[in-house]
Amino acid sequence: MSQQKGKIGVTTENIFPVIKKFLYSDHEIFLRELVANAVDATQKVKALASTGELKGELGDLTVRISVDEKKNTLTVTDRGIGMTDEEIDKYINQIAFSGAGEFIEKYKDVAGNIIGHFGLGFYSAFMVSKKVVIESLSWKEGAKPVRWECEGNPEFVMKEGSRADRGTEITLYLDDDSKEFAGASKVEELLKKYCRFMPVPIAFGKEQEWKDGKYVETDKDKIINDTDPIWNKKPADLKKEDYMKFYRELYPMLEEPLFYIHLNVDYPFNLTGILYFPKIKDRLEVTKNKIQLYCNQVFVTDSVDNIVPDFLTLLHGVIDSPDIPLNVSRSYLQSDANVKKISTYITKKVADRLEDIFKNDRKEYEEKWDNLKLFIEYGMLTEEKFCERALKFALMKNTDGKFFAYDDYRKAIEANQTDKDKKVVYLYATDPVAQYQYIETAKNKGYDVLLFDCQLDAHFVNLLETKIPDSTFARVDADSIDRLIRKEDVKEPEMPEAEKTDLSDMFESVLPEGNHYFVKPENLGENGAPILITQSEFMRRYRDMSALGGGMNFYGEMPESYTIDVNIQHPLIKRILEAKNSSLSEQCASFDSRRNELQAGIDKLDAAMKDKKDEDIPTADKDAKKELEKELGEVRDQRKEAMKGFAKDNILLHQVVDLALLANNMLKGKDLSEFIRRSIEVL
Repeated sequence: MSQQKGKIGVTTENIFPVIKKFLYSDHEIFLRELVANAVDATQKVKALASTGELKGELGDLTVRISVDEKKNTLTVTDRGIGMTDEEIDKYINQIAFSGAGEFIEKYKDVAGNIIGHFGLGFYSAFMVSKKVVIESLSWKEGAKPVRWECEGNPEFVMKEGSRADRGTEITLYLDDDSKEFAGASKVEELLKKYCRFMPVPIAFGKEQEWKDGKYVETDKDKIINDTDPIWNKKPADLKKEDYMKFYRELYPMLEEPLFYIHLNVDYPFNLTGILYFPKIKDRLEVTKNKIQLYCNQVFVTDSVDNIVPDFLTLLHGVIDSPDIPLNVSRSYLQSDANVKKISTYITKKVADRLEDIFKNDRKEYEEKWDNLKLFIEYGMLTEEKFCERALKFALMKNTDGKFFAYDDYRKAIEANQTDKDKKVVYLYATDPVAQYQYIETAKNKGYDVLLFDCQLDAHFVNLLETKIPDSTFARVDADSIDRLIRKEDVKEPEMPEAEKTDLSDMFESVLPEGNHYFVKPENLGENGAPILITQSEFMRRYRDMSALGGGMNFYGEMPESYTIDVNIQHPLIKRILEAKNSSLSEQCASFDSRRNELQAGIDKLDAAMKDKKDEDIPTADKDAKKELEKELGEVRDQRKEAMKGFAKDNILLHQVVDLALLANNMLKGKDLSEFIRRSIEVL
């Protein structure tokens, strides 16, 4: 053929800078694209042979990769279909005209896994190269070899080449800033990442063996890929050991998975793959993005957020589908009807697998529940259809380590834990050690306590209250047990308001600073705890949700709030109150007398002002009332200071408060040290 010169058919002179910078999000993708093109060419030649169009032996179809660090080159060679000069002009010189689509249409019954879609894959070579050379010889009888070269601009040279064997060889003369791609270790790393399951053997270098105290190369090609991966095989032909072996190959540093699912569907879309349930307890973020997405055995991405629901990104494994829509660089998924169908199918298969194990191997299911729980709760919280299914196979675990299906647990507690409003109260603990005394108090009443120690449980209990009718969930330390499960209206202790205020002032003065406390008297019995520290179920739950990013950040910014139940029936509290009355009786009587006198004056003025407009009230009366209210406030402050003074010197009060704080892991630092010193002195 005569030498031909020309310009590549593009719409702008600036196409190469665009390709170099923006065609692909990651420049290392070029190797995947070139190898994928070589595999395509090989698959095409197989298809031609199967139809009888290609005569003779196919011979060795291995795709070969080589590098030369001295020359700074990388070469990809195949014995595929090859190209004529007309085909190079059509498929290379006319950017974005892909030969794959045309070939598939013509040979759709035998084409197999033809990867290319866009015709731009070849041009990814210019992201790392200053010059690219193609040597190709078509399979067609009488075809002449062709050489094409281009230096990263719209100008090319195409002439008769020297290749004597069917197929194509592409040589990249790498840029100075891309020299790493001429290194054997880097190229092997990329081949294992992007090409380890391509359907045609890919050779890079030679196998080595140990000889005379060192590794030496053999004549045997080092094949870096598995052309028939496990997900393409029939489940009936595989054993559990095969699935575990494949998992270890994918994730050599991780523990063995809990379960696996083999995906295999050909209608209404094509999808194969294997998904694994990893051990994910308390590692929500660490374990995401471990699913590898392939398109006809070509690696696309390990970020599958757009093709599976968010909770399924916790799974590990492989999904392979030719029906997943990709953008030009195959780097990003595009949402369409097929993606939604695939997502729905995978969710259903996951639910089917879990329900099957729940029904047929309950013992194994319970043994692995602690590692499954986070995954299932995440799914129930984020995917409504999965939630509907999971209500049938999710478990509840109590603080004794026993497991229950949801319906079974309700039947077990319904008779004893239904409150006066006919709601079944589900008690739960998040830390059996820290909440031990509350759990024991509940058990002594004959109640059962669930264990909710998953990081999502603050959100999850809210969900359960909407899914389980006539129910309410309460953490076991959220209040006294009789208030958590109210069998009847609780009678409030009879105590004058002034005494309640004194009680609050005394106890608040010795509690740690920085939190908000609501001190109130309670009748908890002589054998109940002298002080019970609780947190509102509502406030604590929403604070926890805020910490997990539940969109309620204002709860997380509020100070911690605790209710301090003072058991006025307990002997120790009675002693404290008796000591207070003995020490401050005269002062309190004086405060009461003065307070009553001031309040009477205020009431008299209020009566005189009643039904009068503000402008009709004498200024003298307004000033007199303001003065009385000021003095009344001073009397209250004086009484409060008296209570604080008493509390400061009362060792017994300090001890019972510190014991309650210690039981709730709230006594720390200087306060803890002071408690220990005081306890030694008392002993």
